[in-house]
Amino acid sequence: MQLCYNGKFMAGDKPLLTVDNRSFRYGDGCFETMKVYQGQLLLADLHFERLIASLHLLHFHIPAHFTKDYFANLIKELCRLNSVSDLARVRLTVWRAGTGLYDPVDHTPHFIIQCWELPEHIFELNSTGLLLDIFPDAVKSCDKIANVKSNNCLPYVLAALYAKQHQVNETILLNQHGRVADSTIANIFIVRNNNAYTPPLTEGGVCGVMRKHLLQKDFPFRITEQPLTVRDLETADEIFLTNAIYGIRWVGRFRNSSYGNATSAILHEMLYESML
Repeated sequence: MQLCYNGKFMAGDKPLLTVDNRSFRYGDGCFETMKVYQGQLLLADLHFERLIASLHLLHFHIPAHFTKDYFANLIKELCRLNSVSDLARVRLTVWRAGTGLYDPVDHTPHFIIQCWELPEHIFELNSTGLLLDIFPDAVKSCDKIANVKSNNCLPYVLAALYAKQHQVNETILLNQHGRVADSTIANIFIVRNNNAYTPPLTEGGVCGVMRKHLLQKDFPFRITEQPLTVRDLETADEIFLTNAIYGIRWVGRFRNSSYGNATSAILHEMLYESML
């Protein structure tokens, strides 16, 4: 497989990074996970809006050529070279160049783009509801950095490990106030009385692209931001998770509560009618 390193295409098995790499040492950077369908990058505007906002927040010196078109063209060409343009998962990883200790000496961004083929069923709503639980060993802070898809993913790594050990599909990370932030790889929504709710970004969740897309669309029911407690999850009519790769996945069980997927199914169908 080929990858793209700072705009150049090369073999994916070629050594590129040194032990001084700041992403390796400190998690100093951010990333985007995107989906390509029939040669087109889905939700490109929202992905690159988030990328640039993250780079500003992390005090990178952003080159003038770091535009949506620049990265979109690199991504399309990389998918073509790897024969995955029909349906692919793409990861764009950015880190700060140079060395230094915690205080960096160079704020130039370097990047790698990788891509992998996705199965066609990625567009289908999950037939069986997900099993959901809470990850008890870490909390998310409610600061601006919490909204960034940071290269420092340790809480999510441990949350995914906890899910595997406890035989559930996803785990929820709570914030410092004991309320819902997000899940291992997704933002979380509940449905109550035919309206949908998701925690505002001030609750510490990642600023998800699919989350933002849903909040900007018109649906036959309201989708609003509202802090969510564990009790809200337990008493919801439905729970569903969103991210850029899977779109919408519905939850079948959280602890002792079971859920249907009537609203999730409608939303899933309307979502892909608007995107594809």
